[in-house]
Amino acid sequence: MKPKFESLLRRIVKDERGQVIPWFAFLLLSMILGMGAFVLDIGHAYFCLRELQSATDAAALAGATQLRQTNAVAMATTYSALAGEKNVYPNLANVSFVPGYPQMVCLTTVTNLGVACLAPNNANTIIVKQQAVIPTFFAEVFGINNLTLSATSYAAVAGARANPYNVVIILDTTASMATADSDCGSGQTRLSCAEGGIQVLLNDLNPCGLLNGCGTVTNGVAQYPLDQVSIMTFPNVSVGTANKDYNCSGQNPTIPVYSFPPIGGSTYAPSGSSTATYQVVGYQSDYKTTNGATTLNTSSDLAMTIGAGKQSGNNCPGMGAPGGDGTYYAGALYAAQDSLTAQAAAEVAANPNISPINVIMILSDGQANASSSKMASKMTDGTTTVNYNNPWPSGGGATSSVTNYPSALDQCQQAVAAANYAKAQGTIVYAIAYGAESGGCSTDTTGPQSNISPCSVMSEMATPDTSSTYYFYSDYHQSGSGSTCVAAAPVTDIADIFLAIAQDFLHARLIPAGTT
Repeated sequence: MKPKFESLLRRIVKDERGQVIPWFAFLLLSMILGMGAFVLDIGHAYFCLRELQSATDAAALAGATQLRQTNAVAMATTYSALAGEKNVYPNLANVSFVPGYPQMVCLTTVTNLGVACLAPNNANTIIVKQQAVIPTFFAEVFGINNLTLSATSYAAVAGARANPYNVVIILDTTASMATADSDCGSGQTRLSCAEGGIQVLLNDLNPCGLLNGCGTVTNGVAQYPLDQVSIMTFPNVSVGTANKDYNCSGQNPTIPVYSFPPIGGSTYAPSGSSTATYQVVGYQSDYKTTNGATTLNTSSDLAMTIGAGKQSGNNCPGMGAPGGDGTYYAGALYAAQDSLTAQAAAEVAANPNISPINVIMILSDGQANASSSKMASKMTDGTTTVNYNNPWPSGGGATSSVTNYPSALDQCQQAVAAANYAKAQGTIVYAIAYGAESGGCSTDTTGPQSNISPCSVMSEMATPDTSSTYYFYSDYHQSGSGSTCVAAAPVTDIADIFLAIAQDFLHARLIPAGTT
């Protein structure tokens, strides 16, 4: 038995059949792990890459909106995926900017669309590149412990937007605006400083369509207009003398009593040479000859109204501050909204595919205390008699458009109600307090806010601030002013305020990476 058993054992030991099975099992397991590494790790990497690209796009778009200021890189950083910033993703670790980025550049392609490369960055595009390190799962078996991802995004300011901005700038030209403001510059008045700020704004707007250019300009309006601007003022002026604000005569327009346009009017077009008007210049788009122009067009009535002629050296002073009727500007706000309603309706009738964006900017110290003797006895319809002692109606409040307009009572609250009415129509309202005092609304003795301050008036007129956009600004540093009116907006110099507002008009858009 023993020899037979040993013979059988030797045969079994020498038999090599079936030894491929362990190797096949090992290879099969390796393939499964490899497929798992490919499917899971590559899929996870792709998902993380989309998150990184989304954060990079957001950073580039945010940075592009600030290319006309000094904080473009800071804004891009704020909206990046870096630790502690606004677009952090749990899946992304060790996120950083690729060295040398964000980068601000002047691209010819974007310039050819009419987007100039202006100071302070001399750029029209920002390039953001981020990189992130992500861990692997199954790929660790093969010694691959992590993957490095990178994303690139180009964003340009402006872009070929079709929707126009219609902007009414209401400028205080009462006597207080003629006082000096050495904080703005030697020999400057508050009015000249305000006009200089408006020049900054106009330099950043786009007067013409970005694809077709301006075309033929007729009566101050381009054939293919985009951002059109109108100047209104208080006190109002007579229609026949309004041109003295821009014809270089050095004279002031005639100042009639304050007029009362209707609430909810579908048009604002005073006629007759002696009729009072708040509108000095109608909607125009010739303030620059091209979108890329870096200076204002001194052939434009609009540009001359805000002192562009004086800036260019031809000594055309622009608007003056004659005063004479005290301060009352609820009527100017209703006039502005009525005119915006008409302007937008005309644009939509000409092109039903657009949706005009209406904007009111009002600059004042916020006081309203005109005498009833400086107010018209009838509204502009010529029939409705004004009750100067018209009391405030029951109901309403700071956020309401309920009002006692027109009246000599509660003039500051009337202004808040007028702005609230405009906002209810979809109009964006920017309010710029220029030396607003803590007191001065002397006619506000009734109504829901009988003790309202000029600073509060300006703040409440503005569209509410958001986390990314400010609508209430205050310059309280002018010489001779004891103003303590502080806004949440971080800029306080009048020129910087208008520059900051201009950024809201710059529609950033992503462009293909590698654009030159």
